Amino acid sequence: MAYIDRDGVKIHYEVAGSGPAVVLSHGYSATAGMWRPQVPVLSERYRVITWDMRGHGESDSPDDGSLYSEAHSCADLAAILGELGIAKAVIGGLSLGGYTSLAFNVRYPAMVQALMLFDTGPGYRNPKARDGWNETAERRAVNFETKGLDALGGSAEVRVSTHRSAQGLAHAARGMLAQFDSRIIESLDSIAVPTLVLVGDRDEPFLGATDYMANKIPNATKAVITDAGHASNLDQPEQFNRVVLEFLDGLSLGG
Repeated sequence: MAYIDRDGVKIHYEVAGSGPAVVLSHGYSATAGMWRPQVPVLSERYRVITWDMRGHGESDSPDDGSLYSEAHSCADLAAILGELGIAKAVIGGLSLGGYTSLAFNVRYPAMVQALMLFDTGPGYRNPKARDGWNETAERRAVNFETKGLDALGGSAEVRVSTHRSAQGLAHAARGMLAQFDSRIIESLDSIAVPTLVLVGDRDEPFLGATDYMANKIPNATKAVITDAGHASNLDQPEQFNRVVLEFLDGLSLGG
């Protein structure tokens, strides 16, 4: 296992294959393990980087809740790419990983060759809608603090993930899953790179967000994975991989 030290916080990452770099970021309470159906296929042509966000999987879970934020997540990813000598990459992710990919593009646009947004949303302009999302994030945090890792549930991406700290996941819910402004949704029409926006046809909470992003992002390609829910990469891996490879192969990427 490979780690990078971020001011005393170890962040776990894995690399497979060679060629143009492609990052896959996991969803909340999942880990790099959710990408097992993708890595062997994509790494035949690309250098695939997966990682565990802080508070998740094999990465550290600092006790200080202020060390969990969108800014920390983006800086962690930038540091991993820097450690690997990667100046530019295709940045992709599912759910929280997709939102983090959008945030990474806002903070580090020079490092982004393309975006891949899977079963995710861009946040909220409406403060009341954002408050509703954050109430859900707080409930998830409290559940981890009261029930421990038994609060993980049984969703597909969670079943293939292993965690070390329920408190780390609680901190991540409050600092990384929660949202605090509308910067990300307001950035959509200024995205300057090719973007794949993909969703499972049964992932009802994110169907509208997918349409919204596909319409707002200037150079967006929309894809719908049939007979798939929120973890579309796990529900229909062959279909998912085919769509992703078609998108990646259509880009002009350096080695």
